[in-house]
Amino acid sequence: MTINKEINKNAKSNLAKLLATENISVEHKKVKTAYFDLKHRLLVVPIWKEMNKDILDLLLSHEIGHALFTDMKEWQIAVDKEKIPHSFLNVIEDARIEKLVKRKYAGLSQIFIRGYRDLIEKDFFKTKNRDVNEMLLIDRLNMHFKSSYIESDIDFTSAELDIVDRMKNLETFEDVKVLAKELSEYCSKEKEE
Repeated sequence: MTINKEINKNAKSNLAKLLATENISVEHKKVKTAYFDLKHRLLVVPIWKEMNKDILDLLLSHEIGHALFTDMKEWQIAVDKEKIPHSFLNVIEDARIEKLVKRKYAGLSQIFIRGYRDLIEKDFFKTKNRDVNEMLLIDRLNMHFKSSYIESDIDFTSAELDIVDRMKNLETFEDVKVLAKELSEYCSKEKEE
């Protein structure tokens, strides 16, 4: 992996605005991870010592997915009124928006694969010294979709494979909410066991 210290942040920010199809604000800051502020339409990208082009492109592409496909009002209702756990909603929504942004911009598929490979290699998800197959289902699903489920060697039971398929086929935020509620209940039982 080659580290490119000459990344043109302005060009990347302008490209992000074009892909988001609106004049979002893009900031590069010292934060732990990238995020998209739905209310203020602000995409924040971290400044990391070992940031490379693939990781930056992945982070921008992922957050553009939120800009395009995550509705702030629906998100707030799901978290505040429907009390769906934020972490479950986030993992499942990430899988949905990544699929949708790759569908809209087919050229992004390889960016996601290369970027996540780099993040996994750098142990961004803290899985290097852990057996991913011993993790809770929600965490295994997260890693399965982050590691490009085509390449994933994560084990799932036959019942869990149905959930994997459902997650792969998410289209609407309503689909996300239904699956997040089910997974939240399943994982609380799984945790007790």
